[in-house]
Amino acid sequence: MPLRIGITLGDPAGIGPEIIRSALESGKLANDVDYKVIGQVGTVAAGSPSHDSARAAFAAMEEAAGLANSGEIDAIVTGPIHKARMAEIGFEFPGQTEFFATRSGTTNYAMLLTGGAITVVLVTTHVPLREVPASLKTSEIVRVGKLLDNFLRSRGKGVPRVAVAGLNPHAGESGKIGREEIEIIAPAIAELNQSLLTSHQSPSRFTGPVPPDTLFFHLANGKWDAALCMYHDQGLIPLKLHAFHSGVNVTLGLPFPRTSPDHGTAFDIAGKGIGCPDSMIAAINLAAELAQKTS
Repeated sequence: MPLRIGITLGDPAGIGPEIIRSALESGKLANDVDYKVIGQVGTVAAGSPSHDSARAAFAAMEEAAGLANSGEIDAIVTGPIHKARMAEIGFEFPGQTEFFATRSGTTNYAMLLTGGAITVVLVTTHVPLREVPASLKTSEIVRVGKLLDNFLRSRGKGVPRVAVAGLNPHAGESGKIGREEIEIIAPAIAELNQSLLTSHQSPSRFTGPVPPDTLFFHLANGKWDAALCMYHDQGLIPLKLHAFHSGVNVTLGLPFPRTSPDHGTAFDIAGKGIGCPDSMIAAINLAAELAQKTS
């Protein structure tokens, strides 16, 4: 039986429907996969988001979650949604990551993004920047680090090399610009290296805290396989600068692969035929790769 991948349209007023169509017609996807497009455009006009378009996006997500939980599809690729519009119709989740985690009964999950030579995972995600320091916990860094280790091993990294970013400029400069690196991040690195040493014949190497202003140059040049980042923009800005059209969002920890293109609804260009499908193509191909390895 071929792999079965469900692809949700996202908000049908955005570029989701057209980039999915372009991806499926691109000739750049595996031929031995059954692709199921989930969702309806209906009477929604491209570029004109509404409560109806948000409800359509929500319905597609619910259908995809049900199909994945029942084993009728092997992976989910999600089109972009508009979080503010979704909140207006009662969508109570910060994003699709949290939605699919809840619908699958998953509590141990994390957001990872990958594109080109850069892979990043986030310890905190959609929280205001002022709340990040208080949100950081050694136990959370360890939890997310272990999920990242599993992901890298699943993609053939026998001895994953991970740079752990500091929170503060210069990684705190020995406590002069903040103590989070000393009190929270460094203990997490030590715990990760020790726990993974006893779990694998070839233990991972977590290094840091690394000053964030130099980390991503070395990451892009192959010194490490991934970066463990403390907050959303710390990881997303370099990822999008490096691989804007090919970045993929992955939800780690779910019982099924879930990926999405790393961009938004782009209402301003929807329906104009200029939406780039490269990120959607990359998301579909990565979902197929991950599903193949777990099937």
